[in-house]
Amino acid sequence: MAQTRAAIKNSCNGSKHIQDMAYVPKGPVYLNATAFHRSYMEMEKKFKIYIYEEGDPPIFHYGPCKQIYAIEGYFIQNLEVSNFRTRDPDEAHVYFLPLSVVMISQYVYVVDSHEWDAMKNIVHDYINVISTRHPYWNRSLGADHLMLACHDWGPELSFAVPQLYENSIRAFCNANTSERFNPSKDVSIPEIHLPDGTTKGMIGGPSPSKRDILVFFAGGLHGPIRPILLQHWENKDKDVQVHQYLPKGKSYYKMMRKSKFCICPSGYEVASPRMVEALYMGCVPVLIKDGYVTPFGDVLNWKLFSVEIAVKDIPNLKKILMGISDKQYIRMQSRGKQVRRHFEVHFPPKKFDVFHMILHSIWLRRLNIQVPLKLS
Repeated sequence: MAQTRAAIKNSCNGSKHIQDMAYVPKGPVYLNATAFHRSYMEMEKKFKIYIYEEGDPPIFHYGPCKQIYAIEGYFIQNLEVSNFRTRDPDEAHVYFLPLSVVMISQYVYVVDSHEWDAMKNIVHDYINVISTRHPYWNRSLGADHLMLACHDWGPELSFAVPQLYENSIRAFCNANTSERFNPSKDVSIPEIHLPDGTTKGMIGGPSPSKRDILVFFAGGLHGPIRPILLQHWENKDKDVQVHQYLPKGKSYYKMMRKSKFCICPSGYEVASPRMVEALYMGCVPVLIKDGYVTPFGDVLNWKLFSVEIAVKDIPNLKKILMGISDKQYIRMQSRGKQVRRHFEVHFPPKKFDVFHMILHSIWLRRLNIQVPLKLS
């Protein structure tokens, strides 16, 4: 791992090997395109993840691949059959805890009980089992272990074991610093709504010249930000299409495709599929999310293909967006289309898609972890 870190660090010196892929990251949308490419290639050559075999479906080794939390099942099931998986725990860099918070919430949580203990006990007991049967958790105090969850309750359930939230790599859609998300060791993953389990009908949209709505949002009054947004802009301006309920006869996706900008505010939690939907359809995301850590922020320069607006600036929403010149907007929209490949879902996964980008984010965290030598 030390040699890999050095290779990535020195990748800006102009190596000849970077042309061995069909896609080569280039341009300002990447914080450092050359370093990212070298890191990605090192990941594909070396990264190995061990999946603990303990636990039975549907709570373990399984997750939904449809609807709003699809990324949980998509990641779990693809990792199980990927080349990154190793059956030899002694050659692994990361140890995956194959639980699904979505399935725990469906099978363990008592609706409207507001009781977390039974769900937390599942997590606590599972780690107790693997730490008793295997030496790897205790060797690193969980630092080279991975938990992934897109369900909003993921962070809360990780608190069941102090070493899990203090030391382990936690990959969450709800990447909220106010809820103890730590960007230096945790991974922000995108929430992707897959109504029928695929992105069919979601990818692509018209050119900027055919988008006659300045900005669009439609959604329920969840959390503290959306009521402020609707208070200032619902039915106030034809250029600012902000709705709690989509007008009769209007299509949500068609409205996104007709809009230049799409508002992606927090609800009860910071995660929202709107951000990815906007990128899919060529609408520049407008992020209104206090404490949110954007996915793949180690690699992507979000400022070049999205707009971030503070809650206090919601009254100035139109003024801010109108202040973006046509030239600047076209550039942002084009860059959004460029990075879209990193958020796309494929069956099976393709290089540089969302599955591989999540893995790369995990890989970067693992490179920063010092773990004792493998046990004999």
